[in-house]
Amino acid sequence: MKPKTMWRWWAKALGEKASKCDKESDTVAVIRTFIFTTYLITNAFICAGVIRHWNDETKILVEIHESPSTVPLLNIKSGRPEDFE
Repeated sequence: MKPKTMWRWWAKALGEKASKCDKESDTVAVIRTFIFTTYLITNAFICAGVIRHWNDETKILVEIHESPSTVPLLNIKSGRPEDFE
């Protein structure tokens, strides 16, 4: 199989011919190949990340410290907590 034939098949697989000029169509095919390659690499990294973190058994511990909701009022004269109504 000739490399020129393989290039023609690849260019046709990327989409229809961009123009009647072969040089311009080849340039467009190279740009489409670059875009396809970036999509392919991005997809490979996304899949690799999903596979890497597929079954992580990471446990997240959340602690909540609550303070009392009511604070006793102090009687200024005696210094002891009083219940006020």
